[in-house]
Amino acid sequence: QVQVVESGGGLVQPGGSLRLSCAASGSISSINAMEWYRQAPGKQRELVAAITSGGSTNYADSVKGRFTISRDNAKNTVYLQMNSLKPEDTAVYYCKADGVARAFVPGRRDYWGQGTQVTVSS
Repeated sequence: QVQVVESGGGLVQPGGSLRLSCAASGSISSINAMEWYRQAPGKQRELVAAITSGGSTNYADSVKGRFTISRDNAKNTVYLQMNSLKPEDTAVYYCKADGVARAFVPGRRDYWGQGTQVTVSS
């Protein structure tokens, strides 16, 4: 079975920084893309940032210039460096491993982590 585990959330003051990590494990051969989503109370889950296995990235307009996504393919790990945090960044952040291929298992599928809380408040 594939596990996706996020870490690094917490409470930070406005203007501060946090670094989220997400590791996927479980006989993984390759992952097409790794993505960060977030969901604030009462709102829909939204894509924050994504990175392909080749290193191409895209970001939500609301985080461009403040957040940076990076990836270690050898470790099946993705990071989200969040700088200049704002109260509106408060949400549960979820990691998604998109298009996971596993050894001896046909096809690809997606896997989600359980989420990590980020709270930006003074």
